Amino acid sequence: MAPKNKNTRNTRNTSSELFKSLTRLFSGPIINYRSQSGRKIRRQHLDKYSSRFKTASGQQFKKSLYNPLDQLSANAMQNQRRVERYVDFDQMEYMPEIASSLDIYADEMTTYSDLRPMLGIKCGNEEIKAVLDNLYSKILNIDYNLFGWARTMCKYGDFFLYLDIDDKFGVQSVISLPISELERLEGQDATNPNYVQYQWNSAGMTFENWQVAHFRVLGNDKHAPYGTSILDPARRIFRQLTLVEDAMMAYRVIRSSERRLFKIDVGGIPPHEVEQYMEKIVTQLKRHSVIDSQSGRVDMRYNPMSIEEDYFIPVRPGSATEITNLAGGQNTTAIDDVKYLRDKLFSALKIPQAYLTMGEGATEDKTTLAQKDIRFARTIQRLQRVITSELEKIGIIHLYTLGFRGDDLINFKIVLNNPSKISELQEVEHWKAKFDIAAGATEGYFSRRWVAENIFGMSHEDFIRNQREMYYDRKHDAALQQVAEAAAAGETAGVAGGGGGGAPADLGLDTPAPDAGPAEIPAADAGADPAADAAAGGGDDSMLLAVPPGSRNASRLTPGAKNKVYNPVKVDKRKSSGPRTRNYAGHRNAEKSSNTIRNVFPGSEINTIPSIAKGIYENQDSNYILKESAEEVKLFEVNESLHSLIFDLETRQEKLLTEQDNED
Repeated sequence: MAPKNKNTRNTRNTSSELFKSLTRLFSGPIINYRSQSGRKIRRQHLDKYSSRFKTASGQQFKKSLYNPLDQLSANAMQNQRRVERYVDFDQMEYMPEIASSLDIYADEMTTYSDLRPMLGIKCGNEEIKAVLDNLYSKILNIDYNLFGWARTMCKYGDFFLYLDIDDKFGVQSVISLPISELERLEGQDATNPNYVQYQWNSAGMTFENWQVAHFRVLGNDKHAPYGTSILDPARRIFRQLTLVEDAMMAYRVIRSSERRLFKIDVGGIPPHEVEQYMEKIVTQLKRHSVIDSQSGRVDMRYNPMSIEEDYFIPVRPGSATEITNLAGGQNTTAIDDVKYLRDKLFSALKIPQAYLTMGEGATEDKTTLAQKDIRFARTIQRLQRVITSELEKIGIIHLYTLGFRGDDLINFKIVLNNPSKISELQEVEHWKAKFDIAAGATEGYFSRRWVAENIFGMSHEDFIRNQREMYYDRKHDAALQQVAEAAAAGETAGVAGGGGGGAPADLGLDTPAPDAGPAEIPAADAGADPAADAAAGGGDDSMLLAVPPGSRNASRLTPGAKNKVYNPVKVDKRKSSGPRTRNYAGHRNAEKSSNTIRNVFPGSEINTIPSIAKGIYENQDSNYILKESAEEVKLFEVNESLHSLIFDLETRQEKLLTEQDNED
């Protein structure tokens, strides 16, 4: 019998259950399909092909049309000169405008403030929200790493992250993979068109779809299944601009220097001796000394004409020797062609020119810049959706590994901040105008339902829910108003009962109020003359608002003691005390009046209290849907029974073989 593999949940073991389940989960879109079961059954009876072809673009239809030699499939699977594009992008980053544009893209995608964190998680389940917050903030360290991920994705159009997954703790860390060495394999499996794998060529490794997070900027089918860089439209313009800038700099270096023209009178020297004579004159006028490194002597060598050297022209008799200054290049200020290509570069990068330069093209009014900022913000939001999509995929993998199933896997949403404050203000102004129109329309012209449906675009269900919420808001406000009125009435009654002349208690005054009433009367003064008391009190005949307390000199004195000292016993042995107490307690809780274990031995069940093993969000109830949980239990039971049956059959076979060997 083969040994049983105990490592059944290791994500690196291809035969483990977790590896297979994650592969099945990410072999297609993660969607909870909801359909009308009755109509589906009737349609299956009527349509004999309903079980095979669900839709024209369904999986079965794709399987039947799969052809690995098809031109479209070949173009999608082949590596379309990715290395050349990546080399161009690396060269383009040396231009400061392009490098700054990549930084601006990454900065706008990862904006944050003191009130708004960089990454927001929207989820109704507090346990799932706490798990995801720990994943993104502690494990992935989004606040520090997301800027670099976004910049690399914008530069190359693709970015790959390897997910280090543990079978107990989920995603533990991420490792960036080299972009030029990784390939995305699609359409390799004829039975599943949505099956995706990643191949690392240099390392000779193949990863499943759930082991790699592929950030890709889609939108250009020419480079599918890979993304398109934001620098891709500027590749041709970058080459032209580089060429024009080099030509402009070469022209300035060569033509900008000023030279002199020497006209030397050679007289009647024969033509074949003119050159020798001119060299002699040049050497005398401008000698170029070279020091010999071996001998240390000064050597007068021939200096070939450079761009800084002057011109020497021989002339015949009749022309005097003349020296003329030659001006430098006159077209050094003509850079219109460079500006033209630079403007095209900014158009290809989709960044307002005012963000990068402060020259001629950047002088724009606030209105124009605001409109460009809004359009640029929409481009940033499109790139943010790429980031959030892959981050949600990482979150789904983490939740599935920790044991979450069903709707819990997709019952959350990741959001990034809006990069443009101007667009938010514009949206606020838009809603303000709608509110003003709605307030004016309801004054005798239209109903609330009409305004909600035609101005705010609300459905009937949204309108009913909004009305219900408004009702509960009014009810809550009324309850708060009643509490405030009751508190105000109580304060008024307290002031009236305590007298208007006394100081408030919270002022910390030790002097008692004159009309606050007498304190506790000593026993010795209880029988004093009323007339004397009236004289001592200054003749105040006003009515007392409260009866003075009686004498309490004895600690155990009761009204029915009749001046006798009462010593209470520790144990009340009266028969009527215990049953009466239990009877009174039984009115509140039936368990109090019965002889249960908690009543007879209180505190004996302390060990039955569950421990907090996973934090404050631990829930004893399962997160599964009851039906899915029951089906999973049945699957485990059937699996266990099959293992037991196979084990019994193998044991029986071994016994039969042993008996046959013994008989032989």
